[in-house]
Amino acid sequence: MSADLLVWGAVLHLMVDWLGQNEWVAVNKPNLRHPAGWVHAGMHGAVQLLLFPWWAALGIGLAHLLIDTRRPVAWWSTFIRQTQPGGGGFDLGADVRIWADQVWHIGVIAIAALLVA
Repeated sequence: MSADLLVWGAVLHLMVDWLGQNEWVAVNKPNLRHPAGWVHAGMHGAVQLLLFPWWAALGIGLAHLLIDTRRPVAWWSTFIRQTQPGGGGFDLGADVRIWADQVWHIGVIAIAALLVA
């Protein structure tokens, strides 16, 4: 049961995050005062209602909002001394942060799946 919730929750997350996100959201979501992050997080919470009870979907949506401020990922990558974003053509640090962001989101879904199951 928890594995099913994790797999399908991750699939829904990736669809909303990568297919349902436009430039307006991508540029403005780190600012909690801008509606873009709230709309984006609301989409994540709403789609997770297909799988999770309301309280878990709400938690996933709120966690998504906070992760998308980019502060948790930046803190973590500095704390463990991951490759940092820099200039140049190929920016490994930026790639690391994008993937770290996705791992944080899917980790939240995994915790929700364990709590619900």
